Amino acid sequence: MSSIARWCQRYRLLVVAAWIVLIVGLGTVASSAYRDSFSLPDTGSTRALNLLTAAFPAQAGESDTVVWHVAGGSVRDSGVETHMAQALDTISRLPEVAAVTSPYTSLGAAHISADGKTAFATVAFDKTADKLAKSDIRKAVDAAHAAATDTIQVEMGGTAVEGTEQTPTSTSELVGVLAAAVVLFIAFGSLLAMLMPLLTAVAGVGSSILAVGLLSHLITISSIAPTLGALIGLGVGIDYALFIVTRHRRGLQSGLGVQESISIAVNTSGRAVLFAGGTVCIALLGMLVLGLTFLNGVAIGASVTVVFTVLASLTLLPAMLSLLGHRVLSRRQRRRLQAHGAVTTGPSGIWSKWADTVQRRPKVLAAGALVVMVALSVPTLSLRLGSSDQGNDPASTTTRKAYDLLADGFGPGFNGPLTLVAQAPSDADRTALVALSAELKTMSGVASVAPVPMQPGAVVGVVQGTPTTSPESKETSQLIDRLRSRTIPAAEAGTGLKVYVGGPTALFKDFSGVLAGKLPLFIAVIVGLGFLLLVIAFRSLLIPLTAAVMNLLAAAASFGVLVAFFQWGWGSDPMGLGKPGPIEAFVPVMMLSILFGLSMDYQVFLVSRMNEEWVYTRDNARAVRVGQVETSRVISSAATIMICVFLAFAFGGQRTIGEFGIGLSTAVLLDAFILRTVLVPAAMHVFGTGNWWLPGWLEHRLPHLAIEAPRTVPDQDARADRFQKDPEIALEQPLLDDQHR
Repeated sequence: MSSIARWCQRYRLLVVAAWIVLIVGLGTVASSAYRDSFSLPDTGSTRALNLLTAAFPAQAGESDTVVWHVAGGSVRDSGVETHMAQALDTISRLPEVAAVTSPYTSLGAAHISADGKTAFATVAFDKTADKLAKSDIRKAVDAAHAAATDTIQVEMGGTAVEGTEQTPTSTSELVGVLAAAVVLFIAFGSLLAMLMPLLTAVAGVGSSILAVGLLSHLITISSIAPTLGALIGLGVGIDYALFIVTRHRRGLQSGLGVQESISIAVNTSGRAVLFAGGTVCIALLGMLVLGLTFLNGVAIGASVTVVFTVLASLTLLPAMLSLLGHRVLSRRQRRRLQAHGAVTTGPSGIWSKWADTVQRRPKVLAAGALVVMVALSVPTLSLRLGSSDQGNDPASTTTRKAYDLLADGFGPGFNGPLTLVAQAPSDADRTALVALSAELKTMSGVASVAPVPMQPGAVVGVVQGTPTTSPESKETSQLIDRLRSRTIPAAEAGTGLKVYVGGPTALFKDFSGVLAGKLPLFIAVIVGLGFLLLVIAFRSLLIPLTAAVMNLLAAAASFGVLVAFFQWGWGSDPMGLGKPGPIEAFVPVMMLSILFGLSMDYQVFLVSRMNEEWVYTRDNARAVRVGQVETSRVISSAATIMICVFLAFAFGGQRTIGEFGIGLSTAVLLDAFILRTVLVPAAMHVFGTGNWWLPGWLEHRLPHLAIEAPRTVPDQDARADRFQKDPEIALEQPLLDDQHR
């Protein structure tokens, strides 16, 4: 690592220029082909979709709706009919539009509400939503809005339209960066030092997003990937650079030269950054075990972002620090260094006092922290996974307005109809399908049933059922379960009839079910890999086990906050993120990946310093205290920055991104200020020397992985003797040792 640092310093202008060329080059050829593909093999909704696509290829494209409403009179009034018929004719001639079904024709006669105030037309596109050009969808939306008058409200809803309504995250990114800048300036007291982590993170995130966009042409990557990449990349990128800059500044203040200080910083904190970045990537790539195309692309895209931020921290940052020289210190620090020489005293102040408090009362503080974490975790027991419908879109969007108009005019379940697709090869099967349609009309929870007449010789039949409740409601999910477990099997008994429940509502329910079923395997994989890495790194069984338990506690507590905030609606509605509803099915999986990676970061930075001191002194209490004192400030600063970045994304107006922002900021807050500051050091004080126990047979079989570079100390035995005489040497010696290197 020190060789890399020296090379980057020697060719610093070349390194900076190379990063500029990389970003400009990627920007020049930048393009993307993001696709939201929910491929769910062996599920009823997917079988229904495949049958529909094969039987009715002309109707396999996306189907959205134009909705209009009049406050006075009726949508059947001649003036309204003429005006809207012209608007629908205009939309039907737009690119990518295959057909428009008007309520003023016999096919669309049922598309007018009972009170005559609301009507809708179905706009059938010739491709699925993920393959449509946003510019073409936008033309249809603009044409619909152009039809609005003082007396006619016109909106457009549907999956394709919703994709064009996503709020850009650039504002959130800017707010997050500005908040991080404030925290960094307070921590460093230097404008130039503040800029180093920001420039490093922006370079890493910017280049990675452009690279992921190009990668989306080769593999399926969701449209949510760049936003998540920016959220994760800015958080970890600023943090990684912060750790290296902090170590470098400490080296300068201890009297080291610029080049030597940078080399030591990269060779110590840089190693920890490399290890931490690797653990984040492993946690993210753990999503591959789920075997879902949607999550595979997100995992790869986010991992690419982390790789770029680590590369920027280990190459671009040393080059920029070399260009700055001593100006990375504040003017006051430079004057003090010039006047009084090297600073050889260890950290003191509030963190030192707090570490003393934890050392004196470990059991009481550990119990208190544990109570807080368990209390916050309780709501997790009522976690309900699903997919929020367009009724949770921001109130200003056309999809939300269209949703509300349809719900008011036709009932809440109208926005999420269930499509029953049947294979009925014989007359007896078709008779059984007719009987099933009649049975559906008598079921509780079903508002209406509309069988589609089967053409002569057809073997695929379709029955449209409208629930009485909204698509995201628990009752609609229970209705699908009743259909699949009781009603449909009873209709199929003794016949060749095969019926599958499809439609977007059933698809997202199946997606939630698949994820929930694979979640235990996913957790076992990422927890197991994290445990193994920490065993190798720290030569201990208890420390990795403690880390695994802490990570699970942080995850449970953050999910508890998510449930209260979004599922119970305690905070989502006031923030404009929609009414109470289920947590997006893929959010827990992604959050677990990100959270386990970030938690591992803090565990590595904290325990590596404790381990370093333990190796020298064999005094567990002193090792825990020294590690806590020397890392608490940088961990708290890093966590504050990450919380600011995540919260900035939470206020962007998108519910899904809001769930990530609130969940991750809560997790980081609890992890840094309760787990790593209270529970972990308190538990390590209680466990004593058992923290560092490893069976001899395992010790000889494990490979050696050094996170911190080994120190060169003239006489380690002499240092141990000095420790016995003066325990405070544990706080002072690290800076003195740096000068021997």
